[in-house]
Amino acid sequence: MTHPPIRVVLADDERMVRTALRAILSAEPDLEVAGEAATGAEAVSVVREVRPDVVLMDVRMPEVDGIRATEQILATLAEPPRIVVVTTFENDSYVYDALRAGAAGFLLKRADADTLVGAVRLVAHSDTLLFPSAVRTLAAEHARANPAAPAWVARLTEREGEVLRLMATGLTNAEIAGRLGVGPATAKTHVAAVLAKTGARDRTQAVIRAYEAGLMNGR
Repeated sequence: MTHPPIRVVLADDERMVRTALRAILSAEPDLEVAGEAATGAEAVSVVREVRPDVVLMDVRMPEVDGIRATEQILATLAEPPRIVVVTTFENDSYVYDALRAGAAGFLLKRADADTLVGAVRLVAHSDTLLFPSAVRTLAAEHARANPAAPAWVARLTEREGEVLRLMATGLTNAEIAGRLGVGPATAKTHVAAVLAKTGARDRTQAVIRAYEAGLMNGR
């Protein structure tokens, strides 16, 4: 059975960057560039019009930056695309804010073609984190040293806390099931409970919130 191509929107204020990304993605038979935008405001408009699966979003753009654009897209579409922010510096506070806002992950502008293509496929089809070690490093750098635990922390069961820590390592639901010795359906249920209790849109946002709550620092 042939699956439809993954449709991608490119949002970057530099035309050369968009051209390079388009050339790389268009060379893959399972990927399709559905639209482009040069500002955050344009990105929101284009995404609403073409309804892509994935958005590659520059964080620093005129008019509306990538963070605000991400927030608007996720808040206004019933079935929003997966958003990957594209950045020059991986420890950029803009990237952290975008992940907090609900971006599925981030990608460095210097990434090679294979990494770019793999990232798009992963966020479109997988239930794991994109570059988990990079997300953990960024979260650890920006999380407060002694945070006040939010109310949801007390609502997590011991098993759910364990699942959250495994999610942060980048394990899929199937891998979590194998690690815990439970069935895939049970693991999926635990992950869904973690997302619900943390109020997170996806695994990336749940991991960010876990670091902010101090759960990854031995709390």
